[in-house]
Amino acid sequence: MLDFIYFWIQKGICAVQPKCWQREPVLGYNSVAMDIHLVPVLGDNYAYLVVHKATQKAFCVDPAEPEKVLDAAERLGVTLEMSLTTHKHWDHAGGNNKLAKLVPGIPIVGGEKEHVPACSKFVKDGEEFYFETIKIRTLLTPCHTSGHVLYYVTDPSCADPALFSGDTLFVAGCGRFFEGTGKDMYRALVQVCGSLPPNTRVFCGHEYTVKSLQFALSVEPNNAALKQKMTWAQQRRHENLPTVPSTIAEELSYNPFMRVTQPSVALATGVSQSDPVAVMTKLRQMKDVF
Repeated sequence: MLDFIYFWIQKGICAVQPKCWQREPVLGYNSVAMDIHLVPVLGDNYAYLVVHKATQKAFCVDPAEPEKVLDAAERLGVTLEMSLTTHKHWDHAGGNNKLAKLVPGIPIVGGEKEHVPACSKFVKDGEEFYFETIKIRTLLTPCHTSGHVLYYVTDPSCADPALFSGDTLFVAGCGRFFEGTGKDMYRALVQVCGSLPPNTRVFCGHEYTVKSLQFALSVEPNNAALKQKMTWAQQRRHENLPTVPSTIAEELSYNPFMRVTQPSVALATGVSQSDPVAVMTKLRQMKDVF
């Protein structure tokens, strides 16, 4: 863990928030049953506040700065009643102990294979549980960390599912393989995420989109979906607006880490298309030095 913190300090990600970073919650998705609000925290992280509209109760995801999440809940007039953690890293789980003090008795959910601070409910791969009418399914995706989980959220009244992907899947990118291999990330992105409904909205842990797209364009410079997404993302950031969420369908069209079976991606890595795990491994090596 100390090595991880040192790495991010060296990369400058622990720096003071840039002026362009939004401080107010942003409505990222709304439906008959639930709203999903983005709560910017730290330098470029997103926490999320998911509101069950019928009851005005809410749960949050990765509240690294719990005061900001609670302030958002207060301004929205909702009650925070549960917290989900995708993985153990401080910029996602570092607010758990404080949240437990600020909201005594709040259930804090985390994967059973992860050392999540203040966790009071450990969930297994594939386990399903409910928040009012909202169904939450845990998806284990070890690689970024050995016990990283995603939360797949559905409601009978919602047309589009939601995926809280932490640092496994970013818009046009993925997290570093700190505690896993290319084989692990291939399973996570291609077999797990890639099998979800195409209209699933992806709510990731960071605002990394423009940088991820820059790398993706170096891999597939002729990908029309990539070019269009870059133009859109640059305009969004120029206007100080988030680029989250995307959808699984979109990611399959431009995210190179979900496109490792495509000839164009394999060609860029110099690895045979017949070995997508090796393509994944090489692609991450290329991104690490990009």
